[in-house]
Amino acid sequence: MYYLTEEIEFPDVTLATEDGLLAVGGDLSTVRLIHAYENGIFPWYEESEPILWWSPDPRFVLFPEQLKISKSMKQVLKNCGFTVTVNKAFAEVIQQCSKINRDGQASTWITNPMIEGYMALHNLGYAKSVEVWEGESLVAGLYGIDLGNDVFCGESMFTKVSNASKVGFITFVQNSNYKLIDCQIFTNHLESLGAQDISRAEFMKYMK
Repeated sequence: MYYLTEEIEFPDVTLATEDGLLAVGGDLSTVRLIHAYENGIFPWYEESEPILWWSPDPRFVLFPEQLKISKSMKQVLKNCGFTVTVNKAFAEVIQQCSKINRDGQASTWITNPMIEGYMALHNLGYAKSVEVWEGESLVAGLYGIDLGNDVFCGESMFTKVSNASKVGFITFVQNSNYKLIDCQIFTNHLESLGAQDISRAEFMKYMK
């Protein structure tokens, strides 16, 4: 296992374990986070753990042109009455994402240091949020990283109303110019929308 020092560097991603764990430790400074994402690496850990850095192979991604929208979802999009915005409430979105209970996790992985780190990235223009509103109420949202390389690295999403997060995600993908949406690891929810596994090597071609 590779333990990070104060130097802003990571081992080659091919040295990750079978489940994608690459390194331990370091910090969540903007410099380190940007360097990590540029190299296909992201932090993911629970409150009781040190910072864990991952680069899974395969990588779960969505090609926007392969987005799947079911007939029932098309009707939801047409009649839901939700309003979707971008970067209108980043702080609220990440806070709401941190409160979601997730299967297999004893505690949130969006810790206060994580929130501070991604807020700093947002203030520098590298992190963006998508908000879904029902009237004036924020009912769903997602956030992720945009390094300006035609890839959006999705981090987390939340929803308080049925289908609201799907509406936000679909609307965002349809109205963006990304070549690839990085979903990181498999979920049934995103697979139903067309996400698929690709090799880490292929993923890195898009990041470069």
